[in-house]
Amino acid sequence: MSDDLLRIGQWEFRSRLMVGTGKYRNNQEMLAALESSGAEIVTVAIRRLDLDDPNKKTILDFIDTTRYTILPNTAGCRTPGEALTVARLARALGLPNWVKLEVIPDPRYLLPDPVGTLEAARQLIADGFTVLPYIHADPVLARYLQEIGCATVMPLGSAIGSGQGIHTAEEIQIIVEQATVPVVVDAGLGVPSDASQAMEMGADAVLVNTAIAQAKDPGLMAEAFRLGVEAGRKAYLAGRIPRKVYATPSSPVEGVVSASRPCASVGG
Repeated sequence: MSDDLLRIGQWEFRSRLMVGTGKYRNNQEMLAALESSGAEIVTVAIRRLDLDDPNKKTILDFIDTTRYTILPNTAGCRTPGEALTVARLARALGLPNWVKLEVIPDPRYLLPDPVGTLEAARQLIADGFTVLPYIHADPVLARYLQEIGCATVMPLGSAIGSGQGIHTAEEIQIIVEQATVPVVVDAGLGVPSDASQAMEMGADAVLVNTAIAQAKDPGLMAEAFRLGVEAGRKAYLAGRIPRKVYATPSSPVEGVVSASRPCASVGG
């Protein structure tokens, strides 16, 4: 397992749990959760940083960038043009030249725009970015995105922040089956067993924010997600037994004592 690395573009990571930085009650809880999660990739919504006052600290000032790799995301962007602007802003801030691409025009259901995402991905790749697109669990779109050069595909498990778990298992399995880049299940995970399920299906990583940030004890929940991801990955590598319609005895069926044959008496 020591060489079981997650490879995205030019980067390599040991942890397969990515974590977000939104919705925490305070920075102390966020930092404790990052520590407990064992994550190496931390997403930050660039559009939601207050950059007007250069003397005012932002969330970037609290994260140890020698320990965590910041993954800028385009949360809050409704169009490809907005996403491109935010990605370039992140690059201007000196952040790594990669981006979690989100194009979400609908404020109610927060479903990603497939057409806008594909268009934005093309523009960002042409502009030199390593692109990690957040998408609905659409195998056809996932294939198009990897064909144009995206470094991952990031299908949702269910609606953002819903904690409903994985409602798109069949589609994710198809995406995993035809993937030529890492598959990261993102959005909707509520408990560590959801993350474990994603990993058992063959996903390369998961991204979790709300389920950790809004837990009663974010640090403890982050640790639980870390263990869930590790267990799911190991189970996937180990290879599960086939599902069967009927029961199969776990004990040997040959050489057992027959009920029609009397047992030898013990002790005379």
